[in-house]
Amino acid sequence: MSQPKYKKLSGNELDETVRTLRGWELKDGKLQKSFKFANFIEAFGFMTRIALEAEKINHHPEWSNVYDTVKVRLSTHDADGITDYDIKLANIIDRTRA
Repeated sequence: MSQPKYKKLSGNELDETVRTLRGWELKDGKLQKSFKFANFIEAFGFMTRIALEAEKINHHPEWSNVYDTVKVRLSTHDADGITDYDIKLANIIDRTRA
């Protein structure tokens, strides 16, 4: 059986890693963050940029958009938790927002 391409994080390792991310928090077993924009078009454009990057690494966010706010929730379903892939995508999302 082949090894998964990601590493599940838990306990202190997860807590320490999340502390290095700006504005992300652990909630209900997922890594979460909300992003606020000037309007719907900016919020939707942000989601489009993330979608293109997420597809490149084949790791897709759980998210919602209500007018000017995008809420992102990350976890790796195959690992039943948060993995280094979620951290990678969180960093990509933060760079996309900058």
